[in-house]
Amino acid sequence: MADHQGELVAEALRELRVSRADLREANRRWQAMVRSPRQQGAVRRYRSVLGPPQAVGRRRIGDLACEALSWPVPLWPTLRFEVLAGPGGAVWNEWLVRAPGTAGPTLRTAADLVPWSCTVDEVARAFAPARPLEGTAPTRWRLAFTALAGPAEPGGDGDAGGDGAPAPESYVAEFTWGLLQRVTRAG
Repeated sequence: MADHQGELVAEALRELRVSRADLREANRRWQAMVRSPRQQGAVRRYRSVLGPPQAVGRRRIGDLACEALSWPVPLWPTLRFEVLAGPGGAVWNEWLVRAPGTAGPTLRTAADLVPWSCTVDEVARAFAPARPLEGTAPTRWRLAFTALAGPAEPGGDGDAGGDGAPAPESYVAEFTWGLLQRVTRAG
């Protein structure tokens, strides 16, 4: 996430009382575990690092049934780290999602899309039909969508058809681990 939001990462490290050296060491250990020739299954790896999941359930994705495991995230108490595993324990997806029973932000315009405030699912639902785009890495997603830039201002420009209503614009939202990092105008 530091690639997109270095300032927010620095603030999070202070809040968690963790140094950049601690962050690098944790990443080094994680990468060594992922690349180990004696590597354990992905779900077992998450359990060994994060402990027992807070919740485990079944989820259907189309015709396939999978196991959904989730863990609390100290930095974001309203989010959960979710791992979706298929038969045999293969991990299909791993990302941050809104905790059950917790309301996400109200998303009406592109101006409402603040970094680290919403998840892939929340943006896709708020600006349907959003179109998934290829991400730049396995833990990154992108969505293309249209939305108003911000709250309509009387007499402002952006009039779509002469009726005073602003015209929707095309955007691309970028996510890391399922959490919004930035929004840019598509162009």
